[in-house]
Amino acid sequence: MASLKEVKGRINSINGTLKITSAMKMVASSKLHKAQEAIENMLPYERRLHRMLDHFLSAGLTVESPFAVKREVKKVAVVVFASNSSLCGGFNVNVIRHLNEVVEEYAGTVGRENIVIYPVGRKVADAVKKMKGVVSAGDFQHMSGKPNYKEAADLAANLMEQFAAGEIQKVELLYNHFKSTSSQILTRETYLPLELNAAKADDKEEAADEMQADYIIEPSPEQVMQELLPKVLRLKLYTVLLDSTASEHAARTMAMQIATDNANDLIQELTLIYNKSRQQAITNELLDIVGGTMA
Repeated sequence: MASLKEVKGRINSINGTLKITSAMKMVASSKLHKAQEAIENMLPYERRLHRMLDHFLSAGLTVESPFAVKREVKKVAVVVFASNSSLCGGFNVNVIRHLNEVVEEYAGTVGRENIVIYPVGRKVADAVKKMKGVVSAGDFQHMSGKPNYKEAADLAANLMEQFAAGEIQKVELLYNHFKSTSSQILTRETYLPLELNAAKADDKEEAADEMQADYIIEPSPEQVMQELLPKVLRLKLYTVLLDSTASEHAARTMAMQIATDNANDLIQELTLIYNKSRQQAITNELLDIVGGTMA
């Protein structure tokens, strides 16, 4: 059995760790609140923009866009969202593992040299550097640290320009979708080419809204769509960035909560061991005194 001094030292050490994990949980929780507020403020605008697009398409409008052209895939770009720091559970590990699966999937069709990865976040950027054969489009870790619309819009414009020029034939997004504080869903979706099909309404309210939509379009539907589609794409990338950021803070909040709970449990166990050992030591001393007196 460990000595009283050793047990006391372990308790003090875990208490120090407990203070750190508790503080990190509070910081992550505060950042999560701000990230949730940011994405909740953005979602109504994004949904309305997509609703407008759906209404245009439901009206039988013939839309021709360079962002909807489907070509034979010879070169693919993958935009991957992770974090700049660790201590967030399986947040980064899951994304990197799935990225490896995506790379292996495309390696058999287009070749690893034709896979371009846009790593958003230092953790995934470090992982991409270790991958053999794939091309890294640069370092976008600053976007993960402090997401802002301009940088997301610039990246979206770069992707749209390359796609329209035929330099890349497909763009995919890989990120963690924020569902709740305890649940983040790993999501993979196609960013380009756009699927220009009218979406079906999911509920009666949306269906009624769609039936009542009667737009007067000026100067022309074609020109409006030319302006609307790039805006939808830019906003989509920014929303995904906010979504991933909220997921990161949620994952870190949960990880630090679990670490704090484990530290509390361990302190209770060690305290019980310490008290038993101390009681045993006192009992032994009393027995020694009684034995000496009787002798």
